Amino acid sequence: MIARASLPFLAVLLLGACASDKAAPDQGMMVREAQARSEVLADRFQKELLSALTTAMATEGPQGAIGVCSSIAPALAAQLSEESGASVRRTALRARNRAAKADATEQRVMEGWANAPLGEDGKPRRWTAHEGDQYRYMRAIPTMPMCLACHGENIAPEVTAAIRANYPGDQATGFAPGQLRGAFSIRWDEAALSRAIRKGETAQ
Repeated sequence: MIARASLPFLAVLLLGACASDKAAPDQGMMVREAQARSEVLADRFQKELLSALTTAMATEGPQGAIGVCSSIAPALAAQLSEESGASVRRTALRARNRAAKADATEQRVMEGWANAPLGEDGKPRRWTAHEGDQYRYMRAIPTMPMCLACHGENIAPEVTAAIRANYPGDQATGFAPGQLRGAFSIRWDEAALSRAIRKGETAQ
């Protein structure tokens, strides 16, 4: 028989266990939240960078766009990271910027997309996962025709010179339309994602 004196102690333990279970995040919900918020961030990154590059191409040509990309892309990634609490960046198997070198997970995911960056629906492939204490999201970036002036097989000498000046370790040439150019890569730690959810911030 359990002594009466021990009953209050057991009750506290049981209540504590119930409270812990109730407070534990729903992993499925957290993954969905990470994916939805990451989609918004990737959309913004793509739209704003494409707009800046299109303007630069029209006014300064491909060599001017190289300089714009080298400054605008990191600034956009930093801005989106600060606003969201996530870590936002682009990466590639053959990177132009050394800071964009893929980690082991990014490399594995992109290698799986290498021969088919687009899904059956014609949209760039996506990947979302809970890894350790992080929620990770990636979206493929296919090579578009406008990319070929700076990333294709036949690059003008002045553009090659601009690439070498801005990216001494460049590996990102020789692409054809539709090939995998790289990926948006977004990471949320549990604390940052939980804060965003608690604040009632919606993915929009």
